[in-house]
Amino acid sequence: MTKSEASDNAMKNTSSRFGRSLTVCHALFSCSAARWAPLPLRLIVGYGFAAHGFAKLLRGADNFTGLLHAMGLPFPHFLAWLTIVTEIVGGFCIALGVLVPLVSVPMAIVLLVATFTVHLPYGFSSIKLQAITPNGAHFGEPGFETDLLYLACLVALVLGGCGPFAVDNWLFRKIDAARRAHTKRAPE
Repeated sequence: MTKSEASDNAMKNTSSRFGRSLTVCHALFSCSAARWAPLPLRLIVGYGFAAHGFAKLLRGADNFTGLLHAMGLPFPHFLAWLTIVTEIVGGFCIALGVLVPLVSVPMAIVLLVATFTVHLPYGFSSIKLQAITPNGAHFGEPGFETDLLYLACLVALVLGGCGPFAVDNWLFRKIDAARRAHTKRAPE
């Protein structure tokens, strides 16, 4: 076998392996597998929002109100409760896939307010190692990276759908069935 034949065979083997890899990837990410992609997004975003809301509630809404007042935001008591309720209710709604396009709007607003009032001055990165001591690692103030990730997840869920096991799927089927039944009954 000549050097060029060996090179051609190596190229064909590489091409064949690449083609098989693409076929496997296509099978894994086909419609049946890809439909599950929103489920982990829903669960982590829902849990994350609810956990942040419950943390504010358990520390005391008055503590969060004081923080908002110190930042100079208007109506701090109202905004504190609005944020807590948005995070808890919105978190549960996202996790369950309930009215996702609707609840994503106030959740995105909470994220944008947090980004511009708290995290923006600290830059992009959400992890800033400052020191390692015998007591463990110490980190600086988080940037807006996590806010952007949550926003991207919300956008993906709104534009791409909620995936399986979403209450919205059941709800939209019921609404569609009722609309069809009403259309059939309507006189022509």
